[in-house]
Amino acid sequence: MRVVVGLLAAVAAVPAVAQSIPAPEASAQGNVAVTIYNNNLALVQDRRELTLPAGRSRQEFPDVSAQIRAETVTLAGSDIGIVEQNFDYDLLSPSALMQKAVGETITIVRINPATGAETRERARVLAANGGVVLQIGDRIEVLRDDGLPVRVIFDKVPEGLRPRPTLSVTLTAPRGGRQPVTLTYLTPGLGWDADYVALFDEAAGRMNVQGWITLNNQSGTAYRNAEVVLVAGAVGGEAQRYDGRFRPSPPPPLRNAGTETANRERIGDYYLYPLPERTTIAQAQQKQVSFLDVSGAPAQRAYEYRNGWLGSSDQPVSANTVLRFSTGRTQGLGDALPAGTVRVYQRDSRGTPQFVGESRIGHTPMGSELGLTTGQAFDIKVQPTVEQRTRLDSDGSRWRTAMRYKLTNASPRPVTVVLFQDGLWGDTRIVSESQKSERNSADAAIWRVAVPANGEASVTAVFDTRY
Repeated sequence: MRVVVGLLAAVAAVPAVAQSIPAPEASAQGNVAVTIYNNNLALVQDRRELTLPAGRSRQEFPDVSAQIRAETVTLAGSDIGIVEQNFDYDLLSPSALMQKAVGETITIVRINPATGAETRERARVLAANGGVVLQIGDRIEVLRDDGLPVRVIFDKVPEGLRPRPTLSVTLTAPRGGRQPVTLTYLTPGLGWDADYVALFDEAAGRMNVQGWITLNNQSGTAYRNAEVVLVAGAVGGEAQRYDGRFRPSPPPPLRNAGTETANRERIGDYYLYPLPERTTIAQAQQKQVSFLDVSGAPAQRAYEYRNGWLGSSDQPVSANTVLRFSTGRTQGLGDALPAGTVRVYQRDSRGTPQFVGESRIGHTPMGSELGLTTGQAFDIKVQPTVEQRTRLDSDGSRWRTAMRYKLTNASPRPVTVVLFQDGLWGDTRIVSESQKSERNSADAAIWRVAVPANGEASVTAVFDTRY
């Protein structure tokens, strides 16, 4: 068998292939079931029919994942025993052909662009490290990227190169014949996430939510006509960016964890989301499947501001815009929500949906209360100011801090801002306050401040702190 490869001289990678070997066969996979987890991991179960001779034989399994974790492979069949297994991941490509040809003799074909005349020379490949070094007769030549048409003819495909990822297993069988076997293994490169599209109608206090499962396959292999089950497991988060100014992080979306059990299949402590029908997950493909469709769920917009410690801000800061809703069975979405990103839209005066923000959620039980920080309000500002800080004793362990919080509203409607004073560490108590606060923890005080349309409001408080 001869293999022909086109070259544009000694570039780092060998370009496109025009070869005489047959086109890749149809998938060798059998009845495939894929269980995909959130943390870039999947369990593949591939049931194939093999014709086995009696005794010892080597069986090849093409079309396994290119990232297969070979140590997790099991092969189940009737009275078979595994002696040895090897995963051949050195895949056939132009650059791999050239790397394997070091020390071998190949044919260099050049075409004169003026006359079209073809010249062939036998050459020994000395190196293919960032370029191709050849010995042609008595001279050493480095192929140059000079734009002249050059191609290479290999006498054969080197041993060990495979057109597709292949697992080879040496096994023993007490008797010959055709029988089903199930190949099972774990592989990275397959993952999924949830994406939510929420259309919020502020006037009605309602929203419609569509949930999509987004599959992503970077494992190096397609899984054809597979039965797919998704497992909701690990919770992820996003890092906060620092822009040179202190700005407290928005609170996590999950404000109150639910206690309702969703009407979904479970295994252990996880929910399962089986796709409704078999599907093909192609390599380097994103696939989306709908799993949630809710209309008219109650929702409301809120405004929140958090002062991270008893300090001043040198300028007014926008309050966070927060979308609040429930995942409860009644007056909510009525489902457990896998981790993902919620993107929120609202209709403008022309009725066109416009994107107004997004927030990522973790795995959320049914019955939970959520508050998604989708952005910062243009017209709603808060400025905390330390009016006075006084030491109350000689050793500096007790201090009194007088705070003023100024809230402004440039919008044409009144709003309520939930004002959090965080960082009440140590033994801190409120000596006086202009408006009664709430305490949901020892470290924070909360005021719900009504701010009139095109107006302002303020809250004052005095804190005694013992360090």
